Amino acid sequence: MKLLLILPRNERSYWGTVSRSGKAGFVRLNLPTIAALTPKDWDVEILDARVTPVDYDAKVDLVGITGFTAEMPSAYEIADNFRKRGVKVVMGGVHVSALPDEALTHCDAVVIGEAELVWAGLLEDFKKDSLKQKYKSKKLCDMKNMVIARRDLLDKKMFSGFYTMQATRGCPFNCDYCAVTAFFGNEFRVRPIDDVLTEIQGFDTDEFFFMDDNIVGRAKYAKELFTRLIPLKKTWGSQASITMAKDPELLRLYAASGGRYAFIGLESLSQKNLDKMHKGWNAAKGFNASIKKIQDAGIAVIGSFVFGLDEDDSSVFKTTFDFVMDCKIDAAQYHILTPLPGTVTYNELEKSGRITDRDWGKYHTGEVVYKPQGMTADELQRGYYWIFRNTYSIKNILKRSFRTRKDLVRRIAANLSYRKKALKMPDVLEV
Repeated sequence: MKLLLILPRNERSYWGTVSRSGKAGFVRLNLPTIAALTPKDWDVEILDARVTPVDYDAKVDLVGITGFTAEMPSAYEIADNFRKRGVKVVMGGVHVSALPDEALTHCDAVVIGEAELVWAGLLEDFKKDSLKQKYKSKKLCDMKNMVIARRDLLDKKMFSGFYTMQATRGCPFNCDYCAVTAFFGNEFRVRPIDDVLTEIQGFDTDEFFFMDDNIVGRAKYAKELFTRLIPLKKTWGSQASITMAKDPELLRLYAASGGRYAFIGLESLSQKNLDKMHKGWNAAKGFNASIKKIQDAGIAVIGSFVFGLDEDDSSVFKTTFDFVMDCKIDAAQYHILTPLPGTVTYNELEKSGRITDRDWGKYHTGEVVYKPQGMTADELQRGYYWIFRNTYSIKNILKRSFRTRKDLVRRIAANLSYRKKALKMPDVLEV
């Protein structure tokens, strides 16, 4: 039997799209993992609709689709077209898990939450022509004996980060705007380190990326993992919380094991904002010192900021820009607060009637889809463009990148990649 797994597209977003050179960012593990969970008697194909047109007349028995919220218009269109031809469609992912009844208007079955413990049963039901509408595991996957993603089904040349993997799932924190806990549950889980190392040793490269939401979420586990990574002499990065700056041994092992950079969600320089989003453990007054400790350990910091929180006014963009430049943050990601379904933020803005646009294609954190409290929607949108364009001017890239000569080429290359996105945005002269 033939299973076609499809990653949809979102042409409006600055993130997750394919560049003119034909490259996307990091490999997403969802569809390659589903492929690995599928029994050998199935012929499995992964189609990336961002680069390959969908052939609706292809001879397939079952179609599986997943995607981010901003990709759902494309996902639903693809699903509708296959169903018109009599092909059964299954959908899953964070958005579908949050709004399963919406998704079921476009497909025959949905997987709610993690797929590991329900996928085999779904396929058996399909073979018996007894497909249920909803599949949801009664417990979380314990991460033991996990399958290794079917990277062989992907075009290696189209990804800037081909080797991605997971060592942990979930996050010990539960921030209002984040869908991680809603999807993976409140429990922070870890994979056996032997299994992690076995997968890494199978890579034909010295560089990879942990897709974990917080690789240092359990310090004891992280320290053991990093210690055992050292002999492999690999280079890697991951998402991490700024709390790791409080643990010198953790920083040392992170860097010694090949951890060259960390994506860190700083989110806001306002403690009131952080407290309101239940991220009060992120102490804004200590950001500067913590970033310096992490950088001094040899780890580049990619800081993430969210604009449009209730304590923000139009001065937030200049304040944040000055902070990024003063701290010489290696690179920065900026986002407009986006009420993703399944999050506390979505529920609160929905309840207060502040959501102004329900076109999921705009939910990529680069467009305003709600009514901000401390500024107009236009001020928020223009400020977002302004800070991106200014952060990634050549002059400002060089100012930050030359904080040290170590990994200078890598740091400048990363900044130039962000600059390409920034230059797609309107040029706003002032805010």
